[in-house]
Amino acid sequence: MKKRALGAALLAAALAAGTLAGCGGGAKETTAASSAETAAETTAAEANAEETTAEAAAETTAAELKPIVVGASPAPHAQILEAAKTVMAAKGYDLQIQEYTDYVIPNQALDGGDLDANYFQHKPYLDSFNEQNGTKLVSAGVIHYEPFGIYAGKTTDLSALPDKATVLVPNDVTNEARALLLLEAQGLLKLKEGAGLEATRNEIVENPKNLDIVELEAAQIPRSLADCDIAVINGNYAIESGLKVSDALATESSDSLAATTYGNVVAVREGDENREDIKALIEALTSPEVKAFMESKYEGAVVPMF
Repeated sequence: MKKRALGAALLAAALAAGTLAGCGGGAKETTAASSAETAAETTAAEANAEETTAEAAAETTAAELKPIVVGASPAPHAQILEAAKTVMAAKGYDLQIQEYTDYVIPNQALDGGDLDANYFQHKPYLDSFNEQNGTKLVSAGVIHYEPFGIYAGKTTDLSALPDKATVLVPNDVTNEARALLLLEAQGLLKLKEGAGLEATRNEIVENPKNLDIVELEAAQIPRSLADCDIAVINGNYAIESGLKVSDALATESSDSLAATTYGNVVAVREGDENREDIKALIEALTSPEVKAFMESKYEGAVVPMF
């Protein structure tokens, strides 16, 4: 009896010890899991806090930038401005770009105060616009030059140009003169002496092939190549249409009257040339970063003038 009682007591003690051991292991596991969850939650909270702080800093930085609104034709001007945005941000400005597809509205918008500046035109066109519209817009700086080119329509070789061939040229005064000067340089016609940058069809004194010179709005010419023998196209419209300078049958030479005259400018209202934001814009557009962009992106279709 005593032995049985002792055995039962030992068995009960063993079971109690086992139970206590089992309870002890469960508590440790629960504590570890709880600690891991707490650590993960803390890490996530810290990451979220850092992300929120970074976002807030970015928003604060953007809010601190001073806006400057510049109008531009889509290519290459708006693209060049995009390349200048980082440089402008480093100078403390948020460069905002408004795109236009014609040559009139961006000057009207600038004159009316909707823009701080625009970037799409050369100085002769700007002067002509002022004269015709009574505006007082001026150049704040010359940025680049876009060579005019003669592009093939139905005729792919200038030496094979037939009599009475149809030749498209821009219909605005300054660009028509530029087109005619390029045609003259190729020996296709001769202009009245001294006509220069004021030349129109009326100044043609020799036209051995009886070329039919058709004036058309500059932006429309690339779309009309199939309807003509050849066309003289502005550099920016050639770029927008996917034409390359290397595809042109002829281009303006770097020492031509046009090359030294038709640099594309940043235009502003008279008196705004010395505004800090305008000076920063000119500095950004003539920076090494933007120059490298022009040279690599356009392969000769856009030539920096700085």
